[in-house]
Amino acid sequence: METHSRLTEHAGVEYPIICGAMYPCSNPELVAAASEGGGIAIVQPLSLTEVHGFNKPDRIEGLRIAIRHIRTLTDKPIGFNALIEKGSEKYLQKMSEWIDVALEEGIRFFVTSLGKPDWVCEKVHAYGGAVYHDVTNRKWAEKGKECGVDGLICVNNRAGGHLGDMTMEEMYEELCDMGLSLVCAGGIGSEVELNRALEIGYDGVQMGTRFIATTECSTPQDYKDAIVEAGEGDITWTTKHTGVPVAVFKTRGFKQHNSWLVRKLLSGRFKHRVRATLSAYSVLRWKAFGKGKKKSSKDLWSAGKSVETVRSIESATTIMHRLGESTSTESE
Repeated sequence: METHSRLTEHAGVEYPIICGAMYPCSNPELVAAASEGGGIAIVQPLSLTEVHGFNKPDRIEGLRIAIRHIRTLTDKPIGFNALIEKGSEKYLQKMSEWIDVALEEGIRFFVTSLGKPDWVCEKVHAYGGAVYHDVTNRKWAEKGKECGVDGLICVNNRAGGHLGDMTMEEMYEELCDMGLSLVCAGGIGSEVELNRALEIGYDGVQMGTRFIATTECSTPQDYKDAIVEAGEGDITWTTKHTGVPVAVFKTRGFKQHNSWLVRKLLSGRFKHRVRATLSAYSVLRWKAFGKGKKKSSKDLWSAGKSVETVRSIESATTIMHRLGESTSTESE
């Protein structure tokens, strides 16, 4: 049986589960396998073009080729992640062109992160699509609503990647009166957390860490093994990757904060450029690892506290279907 919610309606899927966009983990095979399971997986354009080789003849047409490749693996709906933080005009122009490509290739579900998504909503709504916006608090939720988004990805304090500072319960209480579809992001690793989020009132969940530990994900095996073997006590956060808190594994050389100079720059007028530079440096480190120039990827690993309930490496299709069926059972 299907579980109906505003999320399943907007995304056109059976189950209210999003396999979130992850840099650099969102390779085409993972996206296809997760969507094939009945939820929706989100394409991450930087991951596809910068890491997974879809940059020919250029990064715009490379994305089109990547999407068409995914379409050879599944005919189920897939989504698109648009990072739209104010900064480089050149980057925002490239993102705008990527969004156009995604729309031309039939994608109708978009997740925006950072920035004002008004212009994305205008593009996507013209095609009859839906836009969900990443938020960590009421301030950004209200800005997203003003811009016309259809739903909110509510990023809590157990998330992987960029994380918030509220619990899933606190975030729902904070945002439930906004009249928008709410998706819980953070701490969902099994059927237990998934159905807890739905019981609270969320329309669905977004999961990332659980889908790294899959056979289709092309990340290093030691990364997947670490997720399976870890508990939530092994997860902390750092600002060194992007200038804002990112959930990561504790490692021997771990540092939580940037130098005083970087922190000062991040508080000034050039903060967007500094964050872009930090992110670009992280990209280069991942590329170096992929070319065998690093013996370990441990200092680059990101994961959420959902590692606590992830205990196996399986197909993303199997995981998505099992999780989805648990929501159907609970709703009967």
